[in-house]
Amino acid sequence: MSLQTDVTKRRPTRTPAMQPGRSTSTAHILLVDDDPSLLKLLGMRLESRGFRVTTAESGRAALSHLADDTPDLVLSDLRMDEMDGLALFHELQRRVPGMPVIILTAHGSIPDAVSATQQGVFSFLTKPVDRDELFAAIDEALAQTPTTRGEGGEMWRSQIITRSPQMERILEQAYMVAASDVSVLVTGPSGTGKELLANAMHQASPRADKPFVAINCGALPEQLLESELFGHARGAFTGAVSQHEGLFLAADGGTLFLDEIGDMPLTLQVKLLRALQERQIRPLGSTKSVPIDVRIISATHRDLDRAMHEGDFREDLYYRLNVVNLKLPPLKERAEDIPLLAKHMVAQVAARHKSFVKGFSPEALNLLASSAWPGNVRQLVNVVEQCVALTSAPMIPEALVSQALAAEENALPSFSEARAGFERSYLIKVLKITEGNVTQAARIAGRNRTDFYKLLARHDLDPGAFKPSAMPDTTS
Repeated sequence: MSLQTDVTKRRPTRTPAMQPGRSTSTAHILLVDDDPSLLKLLGMRLESRGFRVTTAESGRAALSHLADDTPDLVLSDLRMDEMDGLALFHELQRRVPGMPVIILTAHGSIPDAVSATQQGVFSFLTKPVDRDELFAAIDEALAQTPTTRGEGGEMWRSQIITRSPQMERILEQAYMVAASDVSVLVTGPSGTGKELLANAMHQASPRADKPFVAINCGALPEQLLESELFGHARGAFTGAVSQHEGLFLAADGGTLFLDEIGDMPLTLQVKLLRALQERQIRPLGSTKSVPIDVRIISATHRDLDRAMHEGDFREDLYYRLNVVNLKLPPLKERAEDIPLLAKHMVAQVAARHKSFVKGFSPEALNLLASSAWPGNVRQLVNVVEQCVALTSAPMIPEALVSQALAAEENALPSFSEARAGFERSYLIKVLKITEGNVTQAARIAGRNRTDFYKLLARHDLDPGAFKPSAMPDTTS
């Protein structure tokens, strides 16, 4: 078996889900070879295909180009003086984690190819390289690489790793609205990356050189949240020993991201609405209003339509915040992104802790891709970090992924999840005791009927399902 045949078989077959997010002809390739004639020949071949090509006659020269224009892919000779292709690859991974690298060599051997691919090199081809095989390898590498660079200043979205068509459509919408100051509401399950998208919109906006300030509206008690947002004067309350400007002023000229806006108390919703309408705030304990210039992006995992109709969220504030709605999908709906995200996260975590870790075995990647991920990207981060911490091999095995997934399933829920679980169990128990009588159930729970109905709606519970006539007959 030839080396080229062996390595080609190691590359996955292209599927529709692996198609690149942008035309490969717009990609920028950094070509590295210490043979000037071959460098010129390969450069002409790549340019004839429509690629933008930068050439370098050494590894050191290649690295110097990174500061000027980060390429989408590096195509490098293996044997070069001072810094060979593998040494260049390792330095590229340190500087730009996840950068795809294809290595060419006239001195190839199966052990070299296996070693290179285990270390993370995307492909290993022998010279003279077949034109079609070279282009196929390049297309494959670009298809599995997040489109965070290229034409149009794509660095604004560099932290969002995806090749999902669904995510690409959301990012296109985000880029379109970023240029204006309209308020955006980002919705979707917890852990899907709502703050990352908000930050990306800030980076794509005219406010990019001003602050991006984020706050979780559900993580602070009401008085502290009010103080954090609007600031306070000295002596405004016990412990206010000095003036505090607040996050509206800290974000002046930039973007204020209000995460979990659905958990903001109603009294603060009134004050927030007034600030957005009047474009000025009044700090706690102050008699003077201060003008503000901020762009508001908010986010929630809650159903604000339901919260609004239940009286838990103000309708006027809802429509002011929800000028544009961007809904992020759960990770299970963008399964094609899971291997890509896992590889990117391994590179980042390994660079900090265990540089010998190069990635996941194919079996491990398949297990990751087929898992449900109820905690979405945040859960994937935890699993990757556990695997890197526990592995002693360069390629993380399937068994370790299975162990990490089991540990995640057995982990303690968050406080919000635990409270919601208790509420639902309690309501079911009370409804069973009272056989679906809401008046009696509300009395036992110490709530009025209106509040009790809101609780039932929040947990999708129908009191009629607990009445004797609705219960299954178990006597027959």
